[in-house]
Amino acid sequence: MSKGTITKVAGPLVIADGMRDANMYDLVRVGDERLIGEIIEMHEDRASIQVYEETSGLGTGTSVESTGMPLSVELGPGLITTIYDGIQRPLEKILAQTGNNLKRGIEVPSLDRDKKWHFVPKVSEGDTVVAGDVVGTVQETEVVEHRIMVPPTFKGGVVKSIKEGDFTVDEVVAVLDNGEEIGLMQKWPVRKGRPYAKKIDPNIPLVTGQRVVDALFPLAKGGCAAIPGPFGSGKTVTQHQLAKWADAEIVVYIGCGERGNEMTDVLLEFPELIDPHTGKSLMERTVLIANTSDMPVAAREASVYTGITIAEYFRDMGYSVALMADSTSRWAEALREMSGRLEEMPGEEGYPAYLGSRIAQFYERAGRVVALGSDEREGALSAIGAVSPPGGDISEPVSQATLRIVKVYWGLDAALAYKRHFPAINWLSSYSLYADKLGKWFNTEVADDWTVLRTKMMTLLSEESELDEIVKMVGMDALSEADRLKMEAARSIREDFLHQVAFDPVDTYTSPKKMHYMMTLVCAFYERSAEALSKGASIKDIIDLPVREAIGRFKYIKEDDIDAEFAKIDERLNSELADALNKEEDY
Repeated sequence: MSKGTITKVAGPLVIADGMRDANMYDLVRVGDERLIGEIIEMHEDRASIQVYEETSGLGTGTSVESTGMPLSVELGPGLITTIYDGIQRPLEKILAQTGNNLKRGIEVPSLDRDKKWHFVPKVSEGDTVVAGDVVGTVQETEVVEHRIMVPPTFKGGVVKSIKEGDFTVDEVVAVLDNGEEIGLMQKWPVRKGRPYAKKIDPNIPLVTGQRVVDALFPLAKGGCAAIPGPFGSGKTVTQHQLAKWADAEIVVYIGCGERGNEMTDVLLEFPELIDPHTGKSLMERTVLIANTSDMPVAAREASVYTGITIAEYFRDMGYSVALMADSTSRWAEALREMSGRLEEMPGEEGYPAYLGSRIAQFYERAGRVVALGSDEREGALSAIGAVSPPGGDISEPVSQATLRIVKVYWGLDAALAYKRHFPAINWLSSYSLYADKLGKWFNTEVADDWTVLRTKMMTLLSEESELDEIVKMVGMDALSEADRLKMEAARSIREDFLHQVAFDPVDTYTSPKKMHYMMTLVCAFYERSAEALSKGASIKDIIDLPVREAIGRFKYIKEDDIDAEFAKIDERLNSELADALNKEEDY
Protein backbone atom coordinates (compact mmCIF):
# COMPACT_ATOMS: atom_id res chain seq x y z
CA MET A 1 0.00 0.00 0.00
CA SER A 2 1.18 3.50 -0.85
CA LYS A 3 0.77 6.36 1.62
CA GLY A 4 1.00 10.05 0.83
CA THR A 5 0.23 13.50 2.18
CA ILE A 6 -2.32 16.04 0.97
CA THR A 7 -0.78 19.20 -0.51
CA LYS A 8 -3.88 20.78 -2.04
CA VAL A 9 -7.68 20.53 -1.76
CA ALA A 10 -9.89 22.07 -4.49
CA GLY A 11 -13.47 20.95 -4.02
CA PRO A 12 -13.71 17.25 -4.96
CA LEU A 13 -10.09 17.27 -6.21
CA VAL A 14 -7.30 16.39 -3.77
CA ILE A 15 -3.59 16.51 -4.67
CA ALA A 16 -1.27 14.22 -2.66
CA ASP A 17 2.51 13.79 -2.73
CA GLY A 18 4.46 10.65 -1.86
CA MET A 19 2.24 8.30 -3.94
CA ARG A 20 4.99 6.87 -6.16
CA ASP A 21 3.90 3.25 -5.59
CA ALA A 22 0.25 3.93 -6.40
CA ASN A 23 -1.34 3.32 -9.83
CA MET A 24 -3.84 5.15 -11.99
CA TYR A 25 -7.46 4.48 -10.94
CA ASP A 26 -6.42 3.02 -7.58
CA LEU A 27 -9.05 3.38 -4.87
CA VAL A 28 -7.74 5.52 -2.01
CA ARG A 29 -8.81 6.49 1.50
CA VAL A 30 -8.42 10.17 2.22
CA GLY A 31 -7.94 11.79 5.64
CA ASP A 32 -8.86 10.69 9.13
CA GLU A 33 -12.47 10.02 8.07
CA ARG A 34 -11.20 7.69 5.31
CA LEU A 35 -13.16 9.33 2.52
CA ILE A 36 -13.40 7.27 -0.66
CA GLY A 37 -11.46 8.58 -3.67
CA GLU A 38 -9.89 7.45 -6.93
CA ILE A 39 -6.60 8.44 -8.55
CA ILE A 40 -7.30 10.04 -11.93
CA GLU A 41 -3.87 11.52 -12.76
CA MET A 42 -0.26 10.72 -11.82
CA HIS A 43 2.87 12.90 -12.20
CA GLU A 44 5.92 11.18 -10.69
CA ASP A 45 4.95 10.78 -7.01
CA ARG A 46 2.10 13.33 -7.14
CA ALA A 47 -1.42 11.91 -7.45
CA SER A 48 -4.59 13.81 -8.37
CA ILE A 49 -7.53 12.19 -6.60
CA GLN A 50 -11.23 12.72 -7.20
CA VAL A 51 -13.04 12.23 -3.90
CA TYR A 52 -16.53 10.77 -3.99
CA GLU A 53 -17.57 12.45 -0.75
CA GLU A 54 -17.77 15.97 0.63
CA THR A 55 -14.22 17.28 1.23
CA SER A 56 -14.98 20.20 3.55
CA GLY A 57 -12.65 20.14 6.57
CA LEU A 58 -9.82 18.37 4.75
CA GLY A 59 -6.49 20.17 5.06
CA THR A 60 -2.91 19.91 3.85
CA GLY A 61 -0.68 17.47 5.67
CA THR A 62 -3.46 14.92 6.11
CA SER A 63 -2.59 11.36 5.09
CA VAL A 64 -3.83 9.52 2.00
CA GLU A 65 -3.66 5.75 1.68
CA SER A 66 -3.96 3.75 -1.53
CA THR A 67 -5.70 0.36 -1.34
CA GLY A 68 -3.74 -0.91 -4.35
CA MET A 69 -7.03 -1.93 -6.01
CA PRO A 70 -9.13 -0.15 -8.65
CA LEU A 71 -12.66 1.07 -7.91
CA SER A 72 -14.64 -2.19 -8.15
CA VAL A 73 -18.15 -3.44 -7.55
CA GLU A 74 -19.21 -6.56 -5.68
CA LEU A 75 -21.25 -8.87 -7.88
CA GLY A 76 -23.36 -11.63 -6.36
CA PRO A 77 -26.74 -12.45 -4.79
CA GLY A 78 -28.30 -9.44 -3.10
CA LEU A 79 -27.94 -6.93 -5.97
CA ILE A 80 -31.59 -7.17 -7.01
CA THR A 81 -34.03 -4.95 -5.05
CA THR A 82 -31.12 -3.02 -3.47
CA ILE A 83 -30.79 0.76 -3.72
CA TYR A 84 -27.15 1.90 -4.03
CA ASP A 85 -25.41 5.24 -4.23
CA GLY A 86 -22.93 6.00 -7.04
CA ILE A 87 -20.10 3.93 -5.52
CA GLN A 88 -22.28 0.92 -4.63
CA ARG A 89 -22.93 1.66 -0.98
CA PRO A 90 -26.34 0.24 0.06
CA LEU A 91 -28.41 3.26 1.08
CA GLU A 92 -30.93 1.30 3.16
CA LYS A 93 -28.15 -0.20 5.29
CA ILE A 94 -26.60 3.26 5.72
CA LEU A 95 -30.01 4.65 6.71
CA ALA A 96 -30.29 2.00 9.43
CA GLN A 97 -26.84 2.91 10.77
CA THR A 98 -26.69 6.69 10.49
CA GLY A 99 -30.20 8.03 9.84
CA ASN A 100 -31.36 10.20 6.94
CA ASN A 101 -28.02 11.89 6.21
CA LEU A 102 -25.05 10.11 4.63
CA LYS A 103 -22.15 10.08 7.06
CA ARG A 104 -18.75 10.74 5.47
CA GLY A 105 -16.34 7.84 5.25
CA ILE A 106 -18.91 5.25 6.26
CA GLU A 107 -17.91 1.73 5.25
CA VAL A 108 -20.77 -0.66 4.57
CA PRO A 109 -20.26 -3.76 2.39
CA SER A 110 -22.16 -3.62 -0.89
CA LEU A 111 -23.49 -7.15 -0.45
CA ASP A 112 -24.86 -8.38 2.89
CA ARG A 113 -22.19 -10.52 4.57
CA ASP A 114 -24.59 -12.16 7.03
CA LYS A 115 -27.46 -13.28 4.81
CA LYS A 116 -27.31 -16.91 3.67
CA TRP A 117 -28.34 -17.96 0.17
CA HIS A 118 -29.31 -21.47 -0.88
CA PHE A 119 -26.86 -22.65 -3.52
CA VAL A 120 -27.86 -25.44 -5.94
CA PRO A 121 -24.96 -26.93 -7.98
CA LYS A 122 -25.34 -27.35 -11.74
CA VAL A 123 -22.07 -29.25 -12.21
CA SER A 124 -20.65 -32.26 -10.40
CA GLU A 125 -17.27 -33.20 -9.01
CA GLY A 126 -15.03 -34.31 -11.87
CA ASP A 127 -16.67 -32.00 -14.45
CA THR A 128 -14.45 -29.62 -16.39
CA VAL A 129 -15.41 -25.94 -16.31
CA VAL A 130 -13.99 -22.86 -18.03
CA ALA A 131 -14.25 -19.13 -17.33
CA GLY A 132 -17.89 -18.03 -17.59
CA ASP A 133 -19.45 -21.46 -17.00
CA VAL A 134 -22.44 -21.59 -14.63
CA VAL A 135 -21.55 -23.85 -11.68
CA GLY A 136 -24.80 -23.38 -9.76
CA THR A 137 -27.75 -21.13 -9.04
CA VAL A 138 -29.27 -19.11 -6.20
CA GLN A 139 -32.92 -18.06 -6.21
CA GLU A 140 -32.32 -14.37 -5.51
CA THR A 141 -35.95 -13.22 -5.79
CA GLU A 142 -39.10 -15.03 -6.85
CA VAL A 143 -38.48 -14.02 -10.46
CA VAL A 144 -34.66 -13.88 -10.77
CA GLU A 145 -32.46 -16.96 -10.73
CA HIS A 146 -28.95 -15.77 -9.93
CA ARG A 147 -26.42 -17.86 -11.85
CA ILE A 148 -23.09 -18.36 -10.12
CA MET A 149 -20.36 -18.29 -12.76
CA VAL A 150 -16.67 -19.09 -12.89
CA PRO A 151 -15.06 -15.60 -12.77
CA PRO A 152 -13.70 -14.38 -16.16
CA THR A 153 -10.21 -14.08 -14.67
CA PHE A 154 -10.03 -17.81 -13.73
CA LYS A 155 -8.35 -20.36 -15.97
CA GLY A 156 -10.89 -23.06 -15.16
CA GLY A 157 -10.26 -26.74 -14.62
CA VAL A 158 -11.77 -29.89 -13.12
CA VAL A 159 -14.23 -29.44 -10.24
CA LYS A 160 -12.55 -30.92 -7.18
CA SER A 161 -15.37 -30.24 -4.73
CA ILE A 162 -18.81 -28.59 -4.84
CA LYS A 163 -21.69 -28.77 -2.40
CA GLU A 164 -25.31 -27.70 -2.06
CA GLY A 165 -26.32 -25.68 0.97
CA ASP A 166 -26.78 -22.26 2.52
CA PHE A 167 -23.82 -19.90 2.17
CA THR A 168 -22.97 -16.25 2.69
CA VAL A 169 -21.53 -14.34 -0.28
CA ASP A 170 -17.94 -14.60 0.94
CA GLU A 171 -17.96 -18.39 1.48
CA VAL A 172 -16.48 -20.86 -1.02
CA VAL A 173 -18.96 -23.16 -2.80
CA ALA A 174 -16.62 -24.93 -5.24
CA VAL A 175 -12.90 -25.66 -5.56
CA LEU A 176 -11.08 -26.53 -8.82
CA ASP A 177 -8.14 -28.90 -9.15
CA ASN A 178 -5.78 -25.96 -9.76
CA GLY A 179 -6.71 -24.48 -6.39
CA GLU A 180 -9.07 -21.78 -7.72
CA GLU A 181 -11.94 -21.19 -5.28
CA ILE A 182 -15.39 -20.13 -6.51
CA GLY A 183 -17.69 -18.22 -4.16
CA LEU A 184 -21.09 -16.61 -4.55
CA MET A 185 -19.46 -13.21 -5.04
CA GLN A 186 -16.92 -11.84 -7.48
CA LYS A 187 -15.45 -8.35 -7.85
CA TRP A 188 -14.90 -6.42 -11.06
CA PRO A 189 -13.28 -2.99 -11.76
CA VAL A 190 -15.97 -0.62 -13.01
CA ARG A 191 -13.92 1.07 -15.73
CA LYS A 192 -13.12 -2.21 -17.48
CA GLY A 193 -15.79 -3.90 -19.61
CA ARG A 194 -16.51 -7.53 -18.73
CA PRO A 195 -15.29 -9.93 -21.46
CA TYR A 196 -17.55 -12.03 -23.70
CA ALA A 197 -17.06 -14.62 -26.43
CA LYS A 198 -18.47 -12.59 -29.35
CA LYS A 199 -20.99 -9.90 -30.24
CA ILE A 200 -24.14 -10.77 -32.19
CA ASP A 201 -26.01 -8.63 -34.71
CA PRO A 202 -28.84 -6.82 -32.86
CA ASN A 203 -31.86 -7.96 -34.90
CA ILE A 204 -34.50 -8.57 -32.18
CA PRO A 205 -36.51 -5.59 -30.92
CA LEU A 206 -36.68 -4.51 -27.30
CA VAL A 207 -40.49 -4.35 -27.16
CA THR A 208 -41.46 -1.47 -24.86
CA GLY A 209 -45.23 -1.23 -25.25
CA GLN A 210 -44.83 2.47 -26.15
CA ARG A 211 -46.41 2.92 -29.59
CA VAL A 212 -44.27 5.79 -30.90
CA VAL A 213 -41.18 3.76 -29.97
CA ASP A 214 -42.11 0.26 -31.15
CA ALA A 215 -43.98 1.28 -34.30
CA LEU A 216 -41.92 4.22 -35.57
CA PHE A 217 -38.51 4.26 -33.86
CA PRO A 218 -37.77 0.77 -32.48
CA LEU A 219 -34.75 -0.15 -30.37
CA ALA A 220 -32.96 -3.49 -30.74
CA LYS A 221 -31.99 -5.66 -27.80
CA GLY A 222 -28.37 -4.78 -27.22
CA GLY A 223 -28.83 -1.38 -28.86
CA CYS A 224 -28.23 2.17 -27.63
CA ALA A 225 -30.74 5.01 -27.53
CA ALA A 226 -30.64 8.64 -26.46
CA ILE A 227 -33.56 10.73 -25.16
CA PRO A 228 -32.55 14.40 -25.38
CA GLY A 229 -35.07 17.02 -24.38
CA PRO A 230 -35.53 20.28 -22.50
CA PHE A 231 -36.78 20.62 -18.94
CA GLY A 232 -40.37 19.40 -18.54
CA SER A 233 -40.56 17.48 -21.81
CA GLY A 234 -40.92 14.11 -20.10
CA LYS A 235 -37.46 12.47 -20.17
CA THR A 236 -37.80 10.95 -16.72
CA VAL A 237 -41.37 9.68 -17.18
CA THR A 238 -40.39 8.20 -20.56
CA GLN A 239 -37.50 6.35 -18.92
CA HIS A 240 -39.80 5.19 -16.12
CA GLN A 241 -42.19 3.78 -18.75
CA LEU A 242 -39.35 1.98 -20.52
CA ALA A 243 -38.08 0.58 -17.22
CA LYS A 244 -41.55 -0.67 -16.30
CA TRP A 245 -42.61 -2.17 -19.61
CA ALA A 246 -39.53 -2.99 -21.72
CA ASP A 247 -39.12 -6.64 -22.64
CA ALA A 248 -36.06 -7.05 -20.41
CA GLU A 249 -35.56 -9.53 -17.59
CA ILE A 250 -33.37 -7.20 -15.50
CA VAL A 251 -33.59 -3.40 -15.16
CA VAL A 252 -30.69 -1.26 -13.90
CA TYR A 253 -31.82 2.32 -13.28
CA ILE A 254 -29.15 4.98 -12.68
CA GLY A 255 -30.36 8.30 -11.28
CA CYS A 256 -27.22 10.25 -12.17
CA GLY A 257 -27.28 13.81 -10.85
CA GLU A 258 -31.02 14.34 -11.32
CA ARG A 259 -33.23 16.08 -8.77
CA GLY A 260 -33.88 14.21 -5.55
CA ASN A 261 -37.67 14.41 -5.86
CA GLU A 262 -37.54 12.59 -9.23
CA MET A 263 -35.45 9.81 -7.72
CA THR A 264 -37.82 9.68 -4.76
CA ASP A 265 -40.70 9.05 -7.20
CA VAL A 266 -38.76 6.09 -8.62
CA LEU A 267 -37.94 4.69 -5.18
CA LEU A 268 -41.54 4.98 -4.01
CA GLU A 269 -43.21 3.95 -7.26
CA PHE A 270 -41.21 0.91 -8.38
CA PRO A 271 -41.95 -1.28 -5.31
CA GLU A 272 -45.67 -0.56 -5.80
CA LEU A 273 -45.69 -1.46 -9.50
CA ILE A 274 -46.81 -4.90 -10.57
CA ASP A 275 -44.53 -6.30 -13.25
CA PRO A 276 -46.74 -7.29 -16.22
CA HIS A 277 -44.34 -10.09 -17.16
CA THR A 278 -44.26 -11.82 -13.76
CA GLY A 279 -47.18 -10.50 -11.69
CA LYS A 280 -44.73 -9.62 -8.89
CA SER A 281 -43.29 -6.27 -7.77
CA LEU A 282 -41.11 -4.61 -10.41
CA MET A 283 -38.36 -4.25 -7.80
CA GLU A 284 -37.90 -8.04 -7.87
CA ARG A 285 -35.90 -7.63 -11.09
CA THR A 286 -34.53 -4.11 -10.60
CA VAL A 287 -31.28 -2.60 -9.30
CA LEU A 288 -31.49 1.11 -8.44
CA ILE A 289 -28.53 3.49 -8.24
CA ALA A 290 -29.48 6.80 -6.65
CA ASN A 291 -26.87 9.51 -7.08
CA THR A 292 -28.90 12.70 -6.93
CA SER A 293 -27.83 16.30 -7.61
CA ASP A 294 -27.24 17.05 -3.91
CA MET A 295 -24.65 14.25 -3.63
CA PRO A 296 -20.93 14.93 -4.33
CA VAL A 297 -20.38 15.77 -7.99
CA ALA A 298 -17.47 13.32 -8.54
CA ALA A 299 -19.65 10.34 -7.62
CA ARG A 300 -21.82 10.99 -10.69
CA GLU A 301 -18.98 9.77 -12.88
CA ALA A 302 -18.61 6.59 -10.86
CA SER A 303 -22.37 5.91 -10.87
CA VAL A 304 -22.66 5.28 -14.63
CA TYR A 305 -19.74 2.85 -14.54
CA THR A 306 -21.10 1.12 -11.43
CA GLY A 307 -24.47 0.69 -13.16
CA ILE A 308 -23.16 -0.64 -16.47
CA THR A 309 -20.81 -3.11 -14.73
CA ILE A 310 -23.74 -4.56 -12.76
CA ALA A 311 -25.73 -4.71 -16.01
CA GLU A 312 -22.89 -6.56 -17.79
CA TYR A 313 -22.81 -9.09 -14.96
CA PHE A 314 -26.47 -10.01 -15.48
CA ARG A 315 -25.95 -9.96 -19.26
CA ASP A 316 -23.23 -12.58 -18.78
CA MET A 317 -25.76 -14.82 -17.02
CA GLY A 318 -27.77 -14.87 -20.25
CA TYR A 319 -30.36 -12.24 -19.34
CA SER A 320 -31.70 -9.35 -21.39
CA VAL A 321 -30.85 -6.21 -19.39
CA ALA A 322 -32.18 -2.68 -19.85
CA LEU A 323 -29.97 0.08 -18.46
CA MET A 324 -31.49 3.53 -17.89
CA ALA A 325 -29.12 6.45 -17.26
CA ASP A 326 -30.85 9.67 -16.21
CA SER A 327 -29.08 11.82 -17.15
CA THR A 328 -25.73 11.55 -18.92
CA SER A 329 -25.54 15.37 -19.11
CA ARG A 330 -25.01 15.48 -15.34
CA TRP A 331 -22.22 12.92 -15.71
CA ALA A 332 -20.64 15.08 -18.42
CA GLU A 333 -20.91 18.12 -16.15
CA ALA A 334 -19.00 16.19 -13.48
CA LEU A 335 -16.30 15.43 -16.06
CA ARG A 336 -16.16 19.12 -16.92
CA GLU A 337 -15.77 20.15 -13.30
CA MET A 338 -12.98 17.67 -12.62
CA SER A 339 -11.24 18.60 -15.88
CA GLY A 340 -11.36 22.27 -14.91
CA ARG A 341 -9.88 21.59 -11.49
CA LEU A 342 -7.11 19.53 -13.11
CA GLU A 343 -6.40 22.62 -15.26
CA GLU A 344 -6.71 20.61 -18.48
CA MET A 345 -7.11 22.39 -21.80
CA PRO A 346 -10.89 22.84 -22.25
CA GLY A 347 -12.78 21.81 -25.36
CA GLU A 348 -16.10 23.13 -26.62
CA GLU A 349 -18.18 24.89 -23.92
CA GLY A 350 -15.57 23.99 -21.31
CA TYR A 351 -16.07 20.22 -21.59
CA PRO A 352 -12.86 18.17 -21.73
CA ALA A 353 -11.48 17.26 -25.15
CA TYR A 354 -12.01 13.57 -24.35
CA LEU A 355 -15.77 13.95 -23.71
CA GLY A 356 -16.74 12.16 -26.94
CA SER A 357 -14.45 9.19 -26.29
CA ARG A 358 -15.73 8.78 -22.70
CA ILE A 359 -19.35 8.78 -23.90
CA ALA A 360 -18.44 6.30 -26.65
CA GLN A 361 -16.69 3.99 -24.16
CA PHE A 362 -19.84 3.94 -22.05
CA TYR A 363 -22.34 3.19 -24.83
CA GLU A 364 -20.07 0.67 -26.56
CA ARG A 365 -20.32 -1.58 -23.51
CA ALA A 366 -23.92 -2.27 -24.57
CA GLY A 367 -24.61 -5.09 -27.03
CA ARG A 368 -26.08 -8.51 -27.66
CA VAL A 369 -23.40 -11.09 -26.96
CA VAL A 370 -22.52 -14.74 -26.59
CA ALA A 371 -21.22 -14.94 -23.03
CA LEU A 372 -18.05 -16.71 -21.95
CA GLY A 373 -18.51 -20.37 -21.13
CA SER A 374 -19.07 -23.67 -22.87
CA ASP A 375 -22.89 -23.40 -23.14
CA GLU A 376 -22.87 -20.38 -25.54
CA ARG A 377 -25.71 -18.59 -23.76
CA GLU A 378 -26.86 -15.27 -25.21
CA GLY A 379 -27.31 -12.08 -23.23
CA ALA A 380 -28.18 -8.53 -24.19
CA LEU A 381 -27.50 -5.14 -22.61
CA SER A 382 -29.55 -2.25 -23.99
CA ALA A 383 -28.44 1.24 -22.90
CA ILE A 384 -30.91 4.13 -22.86
CA GLY A 385 -29.47 7.48 -21.82
CA ALA A 386 -31.38 10.69 -21.18
CA VAL A 387 -29.62 13.90 -22.18
CA SER A 388 -30.57 17.27 -20.65
CA PRO A 389 -29.21 19.96 -23.00
CA PRO A 390 -29.42 23.49 -21.57
CA GLY A 391 -32.45 25.21 -23.10
CA GLY A 392 -33.23 22.10 -25.12
CA ASP A 393 -30.46 22.96 -27.62
CA ILE A 394 -29.17 19.64 -28.96
CA SER A 395 -26.32 21.34 -30.80
CA GLU A 396 -24.40 21.41 -27.49
CA PRO A 397 -21.43 19.00 -27.09
CA VAL A 398 -22.99 16.27 -24.91
CA SER A 399 -25.98 15.77 -27.23
CA GLN A 400 -23.82 15.79 -30.34
CA ALA A 401 -21.25 13.38 -28.88
CA THR A 402 -24.09 11.06 -27.86
CA LEU A 403 -25.84 11.18 -31.25
CA ARG A 404 -22.60 10.20 -32.98
CA ILE A 405 -22.64 6.93 -31.03
CA VAL A 406 -26.26 5.82 -30.54
CA LYS A 407 -28.43 4.43 -33.30
CA VAL A 408 -31.80 5.51 -31.91
CA TYR A 409 -32.72 9.12 -31.22
CA TRP A 410 -36.00 9.86 -29.46
CA GLY A 411 -36.09 13.66 -29.62
CA LEU A 412 -38.41 15.15 -27.03
CA ASP A 413 -40.18 18.35 -28.04
CA ALA A 414 -41.17 21.09 -25.57
CA ALA A 415 -43.94 22.24 -27.94
CA LEU A 416 -45.54 18.78 -27.88
CA ALA A 417 -45.21 18.61 -24.10
CA TYR A 418 -46.84 22.07 -23.84
CA LYS A 419 -49.77 20.70 -25.87
CA ARG A 420 -49.97 17.78 -23.39
CA HIS A 421 -49.01 15.29 -26.10
CA PHE A 422 -47.05 12.53 -24.37
CA PRO A 423 -44.72 10.80 -25.00
CA ALA A 424 -43.48 14.11 -26.46
CA ILE A 425 -41.24 12.34 -29.01
CA ASN A 426 -41.10 14.42 -32.18
CA TRP A 427 -41.83 12.08 -35.09
CA LEU A 428 -40.20 14.43 -37.62
CA SER A 429 -36.79 14.76 -35.93
CA SER A 430 -36.46 11.33 -34.28
CA TYR A 431 -34.95 8.33 -36.02
CA SER A 432 -33.98 4.68 -35.57
CA LEU A 433 -31.20 3.11 -37.61
CA TYR A 434 -32.57 -0.30 -36.57
CA ALA A 435 -35.99 0.29 -38.20
CA ASP A 436 -35.38 -1.65 -41.43
CA LYS A 437 -33.65 -4.56 -39.71
CA LEU A 438 -36.28 -4.87 -36.97
CA GLY A 439 -39.07 -4.42 -39.51
CA LYS A 440 -38.29 -7.93 -40.76
CA TRP A 441 -38.85 -9.29 -37.24
CA PHE A 442 -42.18 -7.47 -36.88
CA ASN A 443 -43.27 -8.65 -40.35
CA THR A 444 -42.52 -12.24 -39.36
CA GLU A 445 -43.64 -12.30 -35.73
CA VAL A 446 -46.56 -9.83 -35.67
CA ALA A 447 -48.01 -9.15 -39.14
CA ASP A 448 -46.59 -9.24 -42.66
CA ASP A 449 -47.75 -5.68 -43.44
CA TRP A 450 -46.14 -4.03 -40.38
CA THR A 451 -43.45 -2.12 -42.32
CA VAL A 452 -45.96 -1.13 -45.00
CA LEU A 453 -48.26 0.40 -42.37
CA ARG A 454 -45.30 2.13 -40.67
CA THR A 455 -44.24 3.68 -43.98
CA LYS A 456 -47.79 4.91 -44.70
CA MET A 457 -48.03 6.54 -41.27
CA MET A 458 -44.62 8.22 -41.54
CA THR A 459 -45.52 9.52 -45.01
CA LEU A 460 -48.80 11.02 -43.79
CA LEU A 461 -47.10 12.68 -40.82
CA SER A 462 -44.43 14.14 -43.09
CA GLU A 463 -47.02 15.44 -45.59
CA GLU A 464 -49.05 16.93 -42.73
CA SER A 465 -46.03 18.99 -41.70
CA GLU A 466 -45.75 20.44 -45.22
CA LEU A 467 -49.49 21.13 -45.48
CA ASP A 468 -49.49 22.72 -42.03
CA GLU A 469 -47.26 25.51 -43.35
CA ILE A 470 -49.86 26.31 -46.03
CA VAL A 471 -52.71 26.21 -43.50
CA LYS A 472 -50.88 28.70 -41.24
CA MET A 473 -50.57 31.13 -44.14
CA VAL A 474 -53.89 30.85 -45.99
CA GLY A 475 -56.17 28.70 -43.83
CA MET A 476 -57.65 25.21 -44.07
CA ASP A 477 -60.21 26.20 -46.72
CA ALA A 478 -57.42 26.77 -49.25
CA LEU A 479 -56.58 23.05 -49.24
CA SER A 480 -58.05 20.57 -51.66
CA GLU A 481 -60.39 17.92 -50.27
CA ALA A 482 -57.69 15.26 -50.72
CA ASP A 483 -55.22 17.34 -48.71
CA ARG A 484 -57.81 18.03 -46.01
CA LEU A 485 -58.29 14.28 -45.70
CA LYS A 486 -54.52 13.85 -45.29
CA MET A 487 -54.58 16.41 -42.48
CA GLU A 488 -57.42 14.54 -40.75
CA ALA A 489 -55.71 11.17 -41.18
CA ALA A 490 -52.46 12.56 -39.74
CA ARG A 491 -54.41 14.05 -36.82
CA SER A 492 -55.89 10.60 -36.20
CA ILE A 493 -52.38 9.08 -36.19
CA ARG A 494 -51.16 11.72 -33.73
CA GLU A 495 -54.11 11.70 -31.34
CA ASP A 496 -55.42 8.15 -31.62
CA PHE A 497 -52.13 6.27 -32.05
CA LEU A 498 -49.05 8.25 -30.96
CA HIS A 499 -50.60 9.92 -27.92
CA GLN A 500 -50.36 7.49 -25.00
CA VAL A 501 -51.43 7.95 -21.39
CA ALA A 502 -48.77 6.58 -19.02
CA PHE A 503 -51.13 6.68 -16.04
CA ASP A 504 -54.07 4.87 -17.67
CA PRO A 505 -54.07 1.19 -16.60
CA VAL A 506 -54.88 0.00 -20.15
CA ASP A 507 -53.22 2.60 -22.37
CA THR A 508 -49.90 2.58 -20.47
CA TYR A 509 -48.81 -0.56 -22.37
CA THR A 510 -49.76 -1.73 -25.88
CA SER A 511 -48.85 -5.20 -27.12
CA PRO A 512 -47.48 -5.54 -30.68
CA LYS A 513 -50.71 -7.27 -31.74
CA LYS A 514 -52.90 -4.43 -30.48
CA MET A 515 -50.46 -1.93 -31.95
CA HIS A 516 -50.88 -3.56 -35.36
CA TYR A 517 -54.67 -3.38 -35.07
CA MET A 518 -54.43 0.34 -34.26
CA MET A 519 -52.06 0.98 -37.19
CA THR A 520 -54.44 -0.92 -39.47
CA LEU A 521 -57.47 1.12 -38.35
CA VAL A 522 -55.88 4.58 -38.76
CA CYS A 523 -54.46 3.63 -42.18
CA ALA A 524 -57.74 1.99 -43.25
CA PHE A 525 -59.64 5.17 -42.36
CA TYR A 526 -57.41 7.20 -44.70
CA GLU A 527 -57.29 4.74 -47.61
CA ARG A 528 -61.01 3.88 -47.64
CA SER A 529 -61.96 7.52 -47.12
CA ALA A 530 -59.73 8.58 -50.02
CA GLU A 531 -61.47 6.00 -52.20
CA ALA A 532 -64.91 7.24 -51.11
CA LEU A 533 -63.79 10.84 -51.71
CA SER A 534 -62.71 9.97 -55.26
CA LYS A 535 -66.18 8.49 -55.86
CA GLY A 536 -67.90 11.70 -54.79
CA ALA A 537 -68.36 11.47 -51.02
CA SER A 538 -68.29 14.76 -49.07
CA ILE A 539 -65.17 15.57 -47.05
CA LYS A 540 -67.41 16.96 -44.29
CA ASP A 541 -69.34 13.70 -44.04
CA ILE A 542 -66.07 11.72 -43.91
CA ILE A 543 -64.62 13.94 -41.17
CA ASP A 544 -67.84 13.60 -39.14
CA LEU A 545 -68.05 9.79 -39.34
CA PRO A 546 -69.18 8.46 -35.91
CA VAL A 547 -66.77 5.51 -36.25
CA ARG A 548 -63.83 7.90 -35.78
CA GLU A 549 -64.69 8.11 -32.09
CA ALA A 550 -64.51 4.30 -31.85
CA ILE A 551 -61.11 4.30 -33.63
CA GLY A 552 -59.85 6.87 -31.12
CA ARG A 553 -61.17 4.87 -28.15
CA PHE A 554 -59.65 1.58 -29.34
CA LYS A 555 -56.48 2.32 -27.30
CA TYR A 556 -58.54 1.89 -24.11
CA ILE A 557 -59.87 -1.56 -25.08
CA LYS A 558 -58.49 -4.37 -22.91
CA GLU A 559 -56.27 -6.97 -24.54
CA ASP A 560 -58.83 -9.77 -24.21
CA ASP A 561 -61.44 -7.82 -26.21
CA ILE A 562 -59.35 -6.41 -29.06
CA ASP A 563 -60.15 -9.10 -31.67
CA ALA A 564 -63.92 -8.64 -31.41
CA GLU A 565 -63.68 -4.84 -31.14
CA PHE A 566 -61.35 -4.58 -34.15
CA ALA A 567 -63.73 -6.61 -36.34
CA LYS A 568 -66.65 -4.47 -35.18
CA ILE A 569 -64.91 -1.14 -35.92
CA ASP A 570 -63.63 -2.38 -39.28
CA GLU A 571 -67.16 -3.32 -40.30
CA ARG A 572 -68.55 0.00 -39.02
CA LEU A 573 -65.97 1.94 -41.05
CA ASN A 574 -67.03 0.22 -44.28
CA SER A 575 -70.72 0.67 -43.47
CA GLU A 576 -70.49 4.37 -42.56
CA LEU A 577 -68.36 5.21 -45.61
CA ALA A 578 -70.92 3.43 -47.80
CA ASP A 579 -73.68 5.48 -46.17
CA ALA A 580 -71.73 8.71 -46.75
CA LEU A 581 -71.31 7.79 -50.42
CA ASN A 582 -74.99 6.87 -50.83
CA LYS A 583 -76.01 10.10 -49.12
CA GLU A 584 -74.03 12.09 -51.69
CA GLU A 585 -75.49 10.09 -54.58
CA ASP A 586 -79.03 10.65 -53.27
CA TYR A 587 -78.33 14.34 -53.02
